Amino acid sequence: MSVAEPRRIVFFRHAKADWPQVTDHERPLADRGRMDAAVAGRKLADSGIAFDLALCSTSVRTRETWKLAVHELEHRPKTVYEERVYEAAPGDLIAVLNEVPDDARDVILIGHNPGVHGVTEILTGSSEGDARDRMNRRGFPAAAFAVVTFEGTWKSLEPGVTTLVDYWAPSD
Repeated sequence: MSVAEPRRIVFFRHAKADWPQVTDHERPLADRGRMDAAVAGRKLADSGIAFDLALCSTSVRTRETWKLAVHELEHRPKTVYEERVYEAAPGDLIAVLNEVPDDARDVILIGHNPGVHGVTEILTGSSEGDARDRMNRRGFPAAAFAVVTFEGTWKSLEPGVTTLVDYWAPSD
């Protein structure tokens, strides 16, 4: 793959979690979350993006979200469960993405707020259509995702270099 070809990142927040008497890391999805994760998976499938790599937090709710969403995709990408994505700040998420091999073109990162929303904001230098307006209105609710593109190597990913091309959130 040429580094001049655009790369895509989908920042996908885990679906709605339940609040049982367990540690935060072990929180499972709520019934609504399981439904929204599958719907988000269908929306991701409709996007036509064939992910080369999925980077998923190790938390129970992110793993469950990804398991339900990936089931809807035509192509199942290599998935790496990455501890550094759990409770990560935007800069930490950028550092994880800077390590992605350059043969990967399209990557999905399944994580948590406020990191997922923050990294989308920090990386986005421009946007297409009304994607930024929709994201600003809705925030980054559970099961939402944003699609950004950029050109260059993964090591060159830094604040302001991406274009926000799509945003989706489940209806309330």
